[in-house]
Amino acid sequence: MADLFGFDAFSPKQIAEKVDSIGVIKARLPLLSMVMLGILAGAFIGLGALYFVIIKSDASLGFGTSQLLGGIAFSLGLLLVVVAGAELFTGNNLLAMAWADKKISTAELLKNWLVVCGSNFIGAAGLAFLVYASGHTEMNHGVIAERYLQIAEAKCSLPFWSAFLRGVLCNILVCMAIWMAMAGRSVIDKAVAIVFPISAFVAAGFEHSIANMFFIPLAMFIQAFSDTGAVAGAVGWLGLISNLIPVILGNLVGGSVLVGLVYYVIYLRKPASDQNKE
Repeated sequence: MADLFGFDAFSPKQIAEKVDSIGVIKARLPLLSMVMLGILAGAFIGLGALYFVIIKSDASLGFGTSQLLGGIAFSLGLLLVVVAGAELFTGNNLLAMAWADKKISTAELLKNWLVVCGSNFIGAAGLAFLVYASGHTEMNHGVIAERYLQIAEAKCSLPFWSAFLRGVLCNILVCMAIWMAMAGRSVIDKAVAIVFPISAFVAAGFEHSIANMFFIPLAMFIQAFSDTGAVAGAVGWLGLISNLIPVILGNLVGGSVLVGLVYYVIYLRKPASDQNKE
């Protein structure tokens, strides 16, 4: 009966065990595979961001409608990561569970985060170059290019603590999307689990470090090589760094501490009496 109505999902306890065991596999991927899957994830998130900007460039939409539809469109990125397979830094913050469970070492954890984050940047910035070179930003009489500049300017101008806290809130929702997707047994299950939390963080204006690795470099290309008539003074290498540092730190706290470690304590942590027996 449960299968008939699509409720045959893994329990939260089973999800915790899956995240724990998958974390070991992810941490010990061969370096080349880790890099290539990281590049794919950066490009996938960039595609979701591109889809989002197309929605946001339609001035006829009201604010709420624009944010909601843009968030749903952005969900494409994580759908591609989860269903097609890729290594995403923000999702891999859940490796903190396997680390807390002493199944991977601190060195393995940090290596995965550093390699995957760097590879995500290559994928996202590489896609940004291809999108710019394709002439895509000239669509809608150049409004697409102007929207990228506006988005990047706002991101590069965020105060440190605003960017950090928006990063925390963002990755709570991203990691919850991945967590719930692991409960599903079909692509439809995973899609439903992903769309709501991802569209929520996008609609709320929270900060995703890998998406920003697409938005800001693309705006830098537009500003450097296009004559749009729009100026985004904060957009540049300094603006990119000043955004990514607090957002990456916020994503780490939101995903690894407030999701990964919280669920580790709830479902996987052994009672003190059991630890003493060991």
